[in-house]
Amino acid sequence: MSPEPKPAKRPAVPYLIGTWFGCGYSPVASGTAGSLAAIVIAIVLNVYLGSSRGTFLILAAVLLVPGIWAADVVARTENITDPHIVVVDEVIGQWITLTGASVLNWKTWLAAFLLFRLFDIWKPPPVRQLEHLNGGLGIVADDVMAGVYGALAIFLLDRFHIFSYGF
Repeated sequence: MSPEPKPAKRPAVPYLIGTWFGCGYSPVASGTAGSLAAIVIAIVLNVYLGSSRGTFLILAAVLLVPGIWAADVVARTENITDPHIVVVDEVIGQWITLTGASVLNWKTWLAAFLLFRLFDIWKPPPVRQLEHLNGGLGIVADDVMAGVYGALAIFLLDRFHIFSYGF
């Protein structure tokens, strides 16, 4: 009898980054879990450190290369083109969406979350085309573009001051 093949070894660092510290293992809506994690981190940074949209742009930029690398490693290890456990792309896209907001309050947090998820799921051109790029680049690039669309939508809505007034 031959020994059973050993499962592929999961490299720790790419899986930590790619699954955004385990958010990708959510049994339902792992992408939404990644987006929520990004929003929660952004709220904490804003409330306790006074972070603004520039901070979120820097965070997204700093995470971009390690995120692409981690997404690529996880995809190759899992032998899946775009594994649902990879949610670092949602984190990056969500933070990019926040860069469109000049005011950060519950309305912008909610609008940023909903708009990013809308564009990420709907995938208007060129979002869908970008996901066809190879490896980690394709996994992350579509969410970056969905984040750009989200940021533009927040920016345009912000011109009507809908986030500045009221409760």
